[in-house]
Amino acid sequence: MAELAEKAGITVRTLRFYRERKLIPPPRREGRIAWYNDHHLARLRTIAALLERGHTLGGIAELLAAFESGRRDVGELLGLPGAEPSWPAETPVRLAPEALADYFEGQVTPENLITSLDLGYLAADGDEIVHLSRRLLDVSHTLVEQGIPLAAVLTAAREMRAHVEAIAEIYVTLLRDHVLPDALERGEDAGETVERLRPLATSAVDAELTMALNRRMLADLGGEPRGGASGRQ
Repeated sequence: MAELAEKAGITVRTLRFYRERKLIPPPRREGRIAWYNDHHLARLRTIAALLERGHTLGGIAELLAAFESGRRDVGELLGLPGAEPSWPAETPVRLAPEALADYFEGQVTPENLITSLDLGYLAADGDEIVHLSRRLLDVSHTLVEQGIPLAAVLTAAREMRAHVEAIAEIYVTLLRDHVLPDALERGEDAGETVERLRPLATSAVDAELTMALNRRMLADLGGEPRGGASGRQ
């Protein structure tokens, strides 16, 4: 216990208090010896990061309990707006905590973990961590491999979230105002109608993003858009 407290930068008395409040899991015991591991240290660092952000111990306990129970609405516990997922198309990924840490080569810090929770990327199911999207996990991993810090990747993800929410609102408004009324009048299922037309929105966004990337790379990096879009021979 003394060694764990020293590594976490807290007193043994504080550590005992956290144990009494069930903020950290109990140690593994062998006879009269209590063994703590890196999971306990990571939990203490997460608690410290949350305290620095102004959360109370009671709020932290609620957040940790939600995370451990696998709830996906942890953003609400952090005072962030949330939305119920509808018609999910992403493939979740299950990882042991050690595998997640190895995946990002030691960049799974308390701050990055909290940001991932804020974004709704992570949840917990028993002893495993669940990432909501295989595609997002792989993209983040590749960007980190290319030398971009995970913190910067998550910051970009938060900024991108705001833009894609606005794009989603545009298409939902189109469907709500011009498609769903007639579909419902014909007795069609609203969910099936949205699911049938959603690929159109995905294709349009992908095409617009491709063209925007070409323009930005040509302007900022001096590159040539793929396919010779400029018309030069």
